[in-house]
Amino acid sequence: MSFRKRLGDLLQEAGLVTSEQINETLEHKRSNQKLGDALLERGYITERQLIEVLEFQLGIPHVSLYQYPIDERVLGFVSKEIAQERHIIPLRMQDNELLLAMNDPMDYFVIDDLEISTGLGISPVIATKDDILFAINKYYFKSDEGIDPGVFEDDDESPVINILDQILATGVQLKASDIHLDPQEAKVHIRYRIDGQLRSEKIVPKQLQNSLIARIKILANLNITQTRLPQDGRIKTTVGVTPVDLRISSLPTVNGEKVVIRILDLNNALMQLGELNFSEQNKKKYKQLITQPSGLVLLTGPTGSGKTSTLYASINHLNKESVNIVTIEDPVEFQMEGVNQVQVNSSVGLSFAEGLRSILRQDPNVIMVGEIRDQETAEIAIRASLTGHLVLSTLHTNSALDTIPRLIDMGIEPYLVVSSLNGVIAQRLVRKICRDCTTKRQPTEMEKEIFIKNNMDVESVYYGRGCSSCHQRGYRGRITVHEVLVMDEQIKSMLLNHRSIADIRSYAKNEGMEFLIHDGLNKVKSGQTTIEEIMQVSISV
Repeated sequence: MSFRKRLGDLLQEAGLVTSEQINETLEHKRSNQKLGDALLERGYITERQLIEVLEFQLGIPHVSLYQYPIDERVLGFVSKEIAQERHIIPLRMQDNELLLAMNDPMDYFVIDDLEISTGLGISPVIATKDDILFAINKYYFKSDEGIDPGVFEDDDESPVINILDQILATGVQLKASDIHLDPQEAKVHIRYRIDGQLRSEKIVPKQLQNSLIARIKILANLNITQTRLPQDGRIKTTVGVTPVDLRISSLPTVNGEKVVIRILDLNNALMQLGELNFSEQNKKKYKQLITQPSGLVLLTGPTGSGKTSTLYASINHLNKESVNIVTIEDPVEFQMEGVNQVQVNSSVGLSFAEGLRSILRQDPNVIMVGEIRDQETAEIAIRASLTGHLVLSTLHTNSALDTIPRLIDMGIEPYLVVSSLNGVIAQRLVRKICRDCTTKRQPTEMEKEIFIKNNMDVESVYYGRGCSSCHQRGYRGRITVHEVLVMDEQIKSMLLNHRSIADIRSYAKNEGMEFLIHDGLNKVKSGQTTIEEIMQVSISV
């Protein structure tokens, strides 16, 4: 290809980005990150726009690999590692040319290298990154099921090591939050939780089960001879080029040990407050809550609702040289510069309550308690918030208002709850409509009713048609839905006078508090998510 242009020029010519946006992206992107990926990350372009520009400007066709008939004989021309690293996959031979699906058809180094190594001409076609990664996982690892388990040896050639590497690489590439190794009677299912939903991606032969679990336990420093009790551990490693922290949990079941691996991508772990999808009203309220000099701020929601991300973003926002921040967590999920983080260690008696007592002697301004699990921790956290400290923590309840009776049920005196609690944020994660195939439509009668019931109107709603970017699912990524309850004087006096939670709810509603359902419906109206997603996580009020 003699005529070689730069991506930034092509996108500018197409009028999709300005030179200022390109310069700003180049300035802030990670050193090994490609410009196209950085522009996508910042939301300046969608993957579909990028593909259309490349298709039109370079005359290179775009293919969807979802049901593409890949000729498995040509896979040998590109190693699995190169395919994963450079996001390419060979499709078939035609007229002495190798048809190569590429996420970045302007990666001329790869094209040149392959022409030299294969002796063939390379004919590039464009495919989305996720499409290519799915195809790599589908085709390159087909042979795993036929592996002869042999002896479990601890060397780099061991099939078990290769399988585990591939399972982890797939998890990181598919942006899974968890990987489940589910032992069945005759096989082992590998499932990935992607955007909150579990999907089966792979099956491993039963005879590799013990070796695979032993390998995971060795890496996590767990006891490989103990198979009858649950164990927890962690592995800090790099998968491909991504630094990750893996949390390992094993649980004995009738078919052997089930292992769940929680993946924390250290590149994307720390978010800013602006990235948390707060509505303007909620963001303003929340910032006021966490900039108070003292008091208790609680985050609530079920497991996996993004509470920890919000906590870390809040700590990050408050993290200044003049502020002493101490946290006690179980486990410490992400290490932050300038913050004193304490890890709970029950084997030596360091519980949340014990750690919290010691923290109070460390002259802190801000204290973060990973989770309030019992009365003792709740009492110390509340007393700390009453003695001039800002305390941030999490609790498992269904809504912001349910937190108040929950604390009282734990044995905390109502007057202590009233005097210490600044506010409560409840949140949920919902799937986000894929930006590349989002489609406008008229709302159904049922959808209109839901809006009317919540005193809102709606002109149109959106859905994802399904495309190669989202692997035909219509959703890609997740966003947060919030409700922020600020404890004002009126709510405090209502509580002290033993008024019901229903009374407090109607007062908060009259004062204009946005409940989960309202924030969710606003995000439906703006085309970020769908009614189905919102109805799964919030209750109408």
